Parts: sequence; C-alpha cells; structure tokens
Amino acid sequence: MLLLLGLTAVTSATALVIGLLSWAPDPPEPARPLTVAEGERLGAMRVTNLRDLRAGVRVTVGADAARTELVGWVDWSRPLLYLDVGGPGAGAERGLLQSVGPLLVIRPDPSAVPTPAAPPLVPPTDRWRLHHLTPGAGLAPVLDLLLGLAADRPDPAQALRDGGARWVARDTVAAVPVDVLQAPLPGGARASAAAGTPGAGPSGGGPDEQPRYWLDRDGRLHKLVARLPGVGPVTVLLNRVDRPTLRPVDALGGRPGLPRALTDAERDRLSRLPARLRAQGGATLTLTAPVGTDTNLRGAGWLSWTARTAYLAVADLGTPDRRTLLRRDTAGLARADVPAAAGGGGTAETPGRPPLPPPAGAWRFTRSGTDDLSLLVGAAMTAGSAGQRGAAVRIREDVSAGRTVDVVELRTGGALLRYWIDRNGSLRRLELRTAPGAWAQLDLNPASVPRLAPAPRPAATT
Repeated sequence: MLLLLGLTAVTSATALVIGLLSWAPDPPEPARPLTVAEGERLGAMRVTNLRDLRAGVRVTVGADAARTELVGWVDWSRPLLYLDVGGPGAGAERGLLQSVGPLLVIRPDPSAVPTPAAPPLVPPTDRWRLHHLTPGAGLAPVLDLLLGLAADRPDPAQALRDGGARWVARDTVAAVPVDVLQAPLPGGARASAAAGTPGAGPSGGGPDEQPRYWLDRDGRLHKLVARLPGVGPVTVLLNRVDRPTLRPVDALGGRPGLPRALTDAERDRLSRLPARLRAQGGATLTLTAPVGTDTNLRGAGWLSWTARTAYLAVADLGTPDRRTLLRRDTAGLARADVPAAAGGGGTAETPGRPPLPPPAGAWRFTRSGTDDLSLLVGAAMTAGSAGQRGAAVRIREDVSAGRTVDVVELRTGGALLRYWIDRNGSLRRLELRTAPGAWAQLDLNPASVPRLAPAPRPAATT
C-alpha cells in the first residue's frame, strides 16, 4: 500500500514538472481597430471629464535631468489648474502654479524640495505673481493638454476610427480594469499641443507613436502617455476620486460665489460708504497689483479721505532695488523714482511706507493717470467723496482682516471694481480688474494718517 502511494506521488510530481516546463502563457491579443463601442467610449471621454468636474493629476514631463513633475488638480468646469511644480527641470516655475483660462500666476519657491507634493487646499495668500509661458514651449503645451481633455460635446467616433485609432491591450490602473487605446489627441488638445511648432503634430508619425489612453468601461480616463513637440514624453495620471473644490487665489478673482442683487441693508451700506469713510478719516494702504505679465507691483502708504490725498511707495518685483513714490491729491498725480533705501526700504515683496516729507527729486506731475495703478488709487480716493454709480452686484461673502465682508462689484467710468465692505460699513479692500484680466487689491486698515505734505515742485525759473 505504501509502495503504491509513493509511486502515485512520484508520478504526479513528474507530470506536474513536465507540465510546468512545457507550459507557455497565452499570446497577447494583437492590436486591432476600435470597435464601434470603443470608438464611442473614446469619443465621449472629454464629455465625461467635464461631467466629473475635477480630478487629481500627477504629470511627468521629459526625462532624467530635464524632468519636470506636476502634482495637484484640474477643474475642467471653470477651467482651473492648481499645481505644485517640481523636479530637476522645473526652472523658474518651481513652486505653486494656478491658471484660470489664459491667466497664469505662480508662487516661486526656488528652495522647494525637488519632489513635488499636493498643494495646500487653501492656497497661501502672498507672493503670487502673473507669469508668462511661451506658447508651444516649456510647460505651456502640457497645461493646454490638461485643459484640452474636456469638452461639452463628444468627438466623432467614426472620425477617430478613420484616423487610425486602435485597441492595444488590457491593463489595470489603481485596481480599475482599463483598455489601452491608441489615437491622436482630441481636437482642442491637439491644436494646443502643436502650437508654436509648424508642421509638427503631437502624435509623432506612425500609429505606434500616437498617444495612448488608459480608459475604463465608463469612459473615464486614468492615464495618458503622449509625446509633445518641443516638450518630449508626457505621462498624465488622473486620480478620479480626488476631487476637492478648488479656490482661485485673489489675483484670479478668489472664490466665484453666487452673484445676486443687493439686499436693502447692503444697498444702504454702499450708499453710506462715502460719509462713513470721511468720518473715519484715513487708512493705511497695502497694494498688491498684477498689472502685467512682466509688471507685478507691491506697495504701502496712507490715504486720507478728509484731505483727499494718497501717498504710496510702490515696488516692482522685476526691479527690486527701485521704488516709485506716488502721491495723488485733488491737484493731480505726482511720481518720483528713487532707490529702494530712499523710498521707505523693506523688500520688493513687502516695501516700507514712503518717507515723510516727500524727498526732493525728479517728480513728474500730471493731471491724472490712466494706468491701472492710478485708476485703483483714484477709485479709493473717490470712494470717500461721491456715491457709487452703476448696477451693483453682490459677488460673495468673504473675510478680510478677520472681519466678515460683502464683496460688491460694480462698473464705474469703464473700470470694473469690487468693494469689500464689512458689516459696520467700513471699506476693507478695493479691487480693480486690470488690463490682463487679473485683480489688483488695495487693502485698507483704518488708522490715524500723518500730514501728507505735497511733493516738492522744481523752483520757477525767470
């Protein structure tokens, strides 16, 4: 009996070994054209993204020492990008990045660790500046690609199939079974990716060089691999369950809110604002003004509504060793450019208040100014002397200096302004929509204002 059992065990083991040695995995399914259902699913991918509103993203651009990594979120419904930029090839964009439509702001952080992490859900309030990306180069095609992955109508499935789209393989991403499909980038994303590279297409040349999509059964994209002209290989990973509500920074308008007509109480506070400011007397000013992609201003100073005078020291982040002294009163506008030490000191990001009395120098006098800075300071002075005209809309409730405020938007004299008015009727912030489409802020803190002497004029010659 024992001998028979031993022979049986040996025979079974021998058969198992022979079977393992002779076993070969099933060959992979060959690539093939898309079925009708697969074409429709790929064609609906961008609509699915728009319907899902948001997703977490992790993007790798380039390779080795030129690699740039992006981590954060994309909100296709606005559209809004909020990313942490890192990696050895990050360059000037290293740090935090936000974009709304064509506007892009960065918060540079040269000392950040090379590996990026998800940005803070509540973005920092300081050090943001307008930034310009060269179309068709650097990160510009990558950001365009991310935003181009959403549309309000499907791409024609037949056109995808006629364009050589094909099924490549099956795979799993984050425990989700997916099909790997190969096809050119969709219309909007394709045009953006190829911008600035005449005659170049983002799909390369042959079918094997076309972008690949990891698409689940519901048409949700989980991964995209492509090669963009002038950029190189790009890998996009989407986290479909990481979908927090994103908040644009103040330079991009802040939280969108739900615009509505003013209530009687809000309308009364707005109408009483000039008298309230005159009774208050004056305020210290803090300026944050992105007025151009190469001009980001910071400033500090005073405003007196009783004397109808404003006086500020303004720094341009692009020229940190200089200050522009700006004084505005009922007679007009005066400016003088001085070294930073003579203009109140501080840093370009947080300049000091201007010197008193104003220093002698090459002051330039004009009746008024039409640039964004002059319009913003002029609007702050006018707020204490005349009632606001135009259709006013309450944008949202917000917080300024620890106080709850109503953000009220109205257009006056061709300028789009936002008044941040607290529940006591005080003006806490004034915002102006600047020429590039960003928002400049003038924060006001009620204070006793020193006598703001006039700027010295040159002696008359005979």
